[in-house]
Amino acid sequence: MLLSPTLDSIIDNRRRRARRRSLVIGVLAVLLVAMFALTLLLGQSFTPPEDVIRVLLGEQVAGASFTVGQLRLPRAVLSILAGLSFGLGGVAFQIMLRNPLASPDIIGISSGASAAAVFAIVVLSLKGPLVSVIAVAAGLGVALLVYALSFRNGVAGMRLILVGIGVSAMLDSFIAYVLSRAPAWTLQEAMRWLTGSVNGAQLSDALPLVLAVVAFGGLLASRARDLDALKLGDDTAAALGVGVVRTRVMVIVAAVGMIASATAVAGPIAFVAFLSGPIAARIMENNGSLLIPSALIGAMLVLAGDYCGQFLLPSRYPVGVVTGALGAPYLIFLIVRANRTANSP
Repeated sequence: MLLSPTLDSIIDNRRRRARRRSLVIGVLAVLLVAMFALTLLLGQSFTPPEDVIRVLLGEQVAGASFTVGQLRLPRAVLSILAGLSFGLGGVAFQIMLRNPLASPDIIGISSGASAAAVFAIVVLSLKGPLVSVIAVAAGLGVALLVYALSFRNGVAGMRLILVGIGVSAMLDSFIAYVLSRAPAWTLQEAMRWLTGSVNGAQLSDALPLVLAVVAFGGLLASRARDLDALKLGDDTAAALGVGVVRTRVMVIVAAVGMIASATAVAGPIAFVAFLSGPIAARIMENNGSLLIPSALIGAMLVLAGDYCGQFLLPSRYPVGVVTGALGAPYLIFLIVRANRTANSP
């Protein structure tokens, strides 16, 4: 039975879109692998590829075992995992609330995790995994607070953003107050929670992020279709059979879990969650779910930002400084464009 020309063209168009999506994701993955290889091979000195491979296989290589195995590899792995987490968590919020400004950077989740971590380090004199646990719990708590304060016959994206900005400002003031009273020996550790950094990374630090990516990332992936349906509006999504409230709660828990886990390990690396989704949307041209492309772009942003901060600038800077310098102009651009759109006839 021959298909009608219209149906045939629709099927061909879907196949082309699927091929293009697979190609773009494949290119992003290849670029990430290439960038990962570059960070292992080239720093202040060049390490031959064969030595890098031997180190990755667990062999002891004079010089390379320390340079690659203890310095470069942990930073690169932690950068990729943190970037994946920020990219996934950020785009989930942006899709759910249908607003590119709805990023955890903007609505206070990262500030909540940072405030809790700084308080634990400076006031409670805590260290290690316990600080991370407190930061994750605080991120979840702030997300629930912002959601509750912005709830009125549902949650409007702009109302949640405005409430989140207010909560974030209060938390930032709290952080500044705690740091102003901090003894000198705790300031350096606490400052990581303000800028975002993978300095001093250890492979053992990656385990919590691996668990977060698997658990929370898997939860987001399982709700990808329902999440995309929310782009059409709550009423339309409900008409398509999506449990809107259940999906929102699951997405919030998963996204906040990923953001808070990444913040607990690497600090609030600025604007990665904010930038990953819009960049992915431009590259994919609304071709399918943005979760995987945003995760890959987030990983590349953190990995490239850390490399630039170490070796390509006049002085060494934490990765959060580099990504902040990239994200701030884009935030201004979005606000100006939104204002012009609102004022247009």
